[in-house]
Parts: sequence; structure tokens; C-alpha cells
Amino acid sequence: MSTFNLPDVGEGLTEAEIVSWKVKPGDTVVVNQVFVEIETAKSLVELPSPYAGVVTELHGAEGQTLAVGAALFSVDEVGSQPEPMSNVPDVADIAEADTPVASEEPGPLVGSGPKADAVKRRARINRPAPTKPAKAPAAPGTPAIPAALADTISRRAAEIGQAGTRLTAAAKPAVAAFVDRVLAKPPVRKVAKELGVDLTEVTGTGGQGEITRDDVLSYNAQREAERDAAPMFWSAKGGQLDDRIIRTPVRGIRKATAKAMVESAFTAPHVSIFVDVDASRTMEYVARLKKSRDFEGIKVSPLLVLAKAVIWAAARNPSVNASWVETENGAEIQVKHFMNLGIAAATPRGLIVPNLKDAQNLSMRELAIALNDLAATARAGKTSPTEMTGGTLTVTNIGVLGIDTGTPIINPGEVAIVAFGTIRQKPWVVDGAVVPRWITTLGGSFDHRVVDGDLSARFMADVASIMQEPALLLD
Repeated sequence: MSTFNLPDVGEGLTEAEIVSWKVKPGDTVVVNQVFVEIETAKSLVELPSPYAGVVTELHGAEGQTLAVGAALFSVDEVGSQPEPMSNVPDVADIAEADTPVASEEPGPLVGSGPKADAVKRRARINRPAPTKPAKAPAAPGTPAIPAALADTISRRAAEIGQAGTRLTAAAKPAVAAFVDRVLAKPPVRKVAKELGVDLTEVTGTGGQGEITRDDVLSYNAQREAERDAAPMFWSAKGGQLDDRIIRTPVRGIRKATAKAMVESAFTAPHVSIFVDVDASRTMEYVARLKKSRDFEGIKVSPLLVLAKAVIWAAARNPSVNASWVETENGAEIQVKHFMNLGIAAATPRGLIVPNLKDAQNLSMRELAIALNDLAATARAGKTSPTEMTGGTLTVTNIGVLGIDTGTPIINPGEVAIVAFGTIRQKPWVVDGAVVPRWITTLGGSFDHRVVDGDLSARFMADVASIMQEPALLLD
């Protein structure tokens, strides 16, 4: 009998809530099979089993919160061994069985969400190598192939194989771009556009994962049902007070977010500044990227340019990419010579801030793909704890909701955050004439212990300069 205890799947997490069991007592599990989904203070995590055997007990119910180190489930490893069978080869003679390949010792539990299907190999029984048959004599009347011609044929076959390998390698970027695309036929895209449905928000149920017309209509019906239910939200007057109040325990991501925001607001002295920006050339640049073959199938938005602008401006003003750290010998400022760019993302379970590791090393195309992957993973609730830690500077895109600007709260452990407002056409004075331009407002909050007024202003001015003229990124 082996019992698996709840591990610390993040950095210093103390508890987790059981969201759903993937097995029940009596089920047979194999090593690395997902057996439970838990919610930590940072994300949803699927845990793989380190044991193979029969599940004997689940130590907790769905919705229950367990402390790290508490028993999670028990497995009878002996009970999973099959009865001996006759007329089959001895297991010692089988080199590779048709079962998932796994090491004898369970690997580290990283809670990284869904994993690829286990590698399966065809069963192969070791037998003595057959002796090479003697060369059969040529049939009467069949001309023999000269040795020189045989060598030429073998060499050409090898060259063709190498060419195929090179072709496969060259096709990888195109395949990657295709995989990143939302799979939907033109009529489906037309329906989505007419209904105002963002296809990236819809889960496809087609045979190849493509989005069908029914998927779009179902998503839109659910959205409209939520809107139609709004008038029914208010309770009738005169009912019992307890019946008119819905009480939801604060836990998981919401609990962690609340604790972090209070800590940040009352620990770091915030100072905020705002700047209006003519982002017309950013809009033109984004339009050109969308038409570029290099960005085919990749979702591109002005947020991509802002992310690049923040990375560029931080290199010119390094102290905004830093931390204030209390040590035994007093406080110290730690300036990071790398950018783990945090992107605030709203999910059904609350606000999370995953970050892109070493974002300063990403090209524009790589950054676009990374932003799309980050958003998709966050919406699916599969962001791993590793992606939630170690951020150095954060961007929050409040403009996607039609908001012009706001005062963001700094993510704990960082000293700066940039809020990106909506981009809309407004009257703007250009060379003495009032013309319509694409205008946005950037807001920045800074820890005044590290970033003073002059530094914060220079940093925001640098970010604004890129939004006004993206060509500066070529310098």
C-alpha cells in the first residue's frame, strides 16, 4: 500500500483545493496518469500518479481544501499485478511492451497541466538474428545489374532521403504557423463576424478540433442567455435576507490575488503617471504585420507593439525592472538584467499574471506567438505555477474592455506596471490642423522607493515614443 501526499506544486504554497477526481476507488492507474485536478493559489494543476496499481482510497472530497503534505490518495501496487498466463512469451524476452514508457522511479511532480500522450511502441520479441540468405540466382533471361549502377542507385536513394529531411525541417515554421491558427471554415468565420464572436474564445468540437457553426451559435446563445438573465438578478423585496445574499468562500486564485494586492498597496508607496499617445503608426504597423507572410496564422494586436516598447524602454531605464528586497542587513534594490514580462489576464477563476520568461530575447514573431499561447493557456485555466512566478515587470491591457485608462496596482515583487488603454479615433492637432488620429492613454504605477518621478517619466516617455513610431525599434 502506497499513499501519495499533496505536494507543493508551486513556490511555498501551503494548501490546495480538490477540483475533480479523475479516478475512483477500484480503478487501475499507471505511472504518470492524471488522477486529480487541484486548484492552488495560482492556477489549476493536474497531478500525475507516481504509482501503478489499484486505487484503494481517495483522501478528500471535491471542493475540499487540503494542506500540503496531507494524504491525497492510496494505491495498492501489488493489486495491479496481472495473473500469470500460459502460452505467452516470458516477460524477460520482451524488449518493449505496448505500454507507456516510464522510469522505475517516479519523476518530479511539476503539475504542468495536460501532457502529451505517452509514447507507445510496438511489442518486439528478441530472437536470434537471422542468417543472411544466400543470393538467389537471377531468373533466366534477367540481366544482372552492374556493380557501378547499383552504387549509383544507392547513393541517389541516400540523397533523396537527406533532401526529404531538409524539406521536413524547412516546413516546420509553416506547420507551426498553421497549428497556431484558429481552425474554422470561411462560412463559420462569416457567422462569427456577424454575431461579434471572437473565435479564439470558442472551443471547437469538429473532428480535427475545428470550430463549427454550431459551436459559434452555442457560444453566442450562452452569451445572450447571460445578458437576458440580468433583469432577473434582483431578488423580490420582502424575502429572507439570507436568501437574497450569495456567500462565496474566498479561496484559490481570488484569495491569493486579494492578499497580494493588499500587500502591494500598503507596502509599496505607489506613484502613477499618465500619457496620451498618438498610436496611428502603431495601427499601421500592426496592419502590415497581419498581411505579412511571416505572421500568417498568428494573431497580432497593438499589445504586441506595447510589449516590445516596454522591453525596449526598460533597457534604457533599468531601475524599473527591479525589486525592493528586505534582507537581514537591511533593504536592497535588485535590478534584473532579464525581462520576465508579466501579462495580466482575466480568467473565469480570477485575475492571474503569468509571465514570459526572458522576453527580451524574443523576436517580434516569437513574442506574438508567446502572447497568443499565454492567453490561450490562461483562458483554459492551465497556466502552470512556474509561469506565475519570477515576473519582473507587468503590462495590463484594460483597453480590451473599452476602458481609456486606470491606476494599476503593482504586482508584488516588482516596482512597475503599465496599463494599456483602448485605442480609438479622436481629434488630434497635427501641424496646426485638427485631424482624426488613433489615440490611446498609457498609465504607469511605480514603487516610489525605487523609481522616482524623473525615472518614471522618462520610462513612460520612452514607451510612448515607440507607440508613436515603431520604427525606433530598429535602432
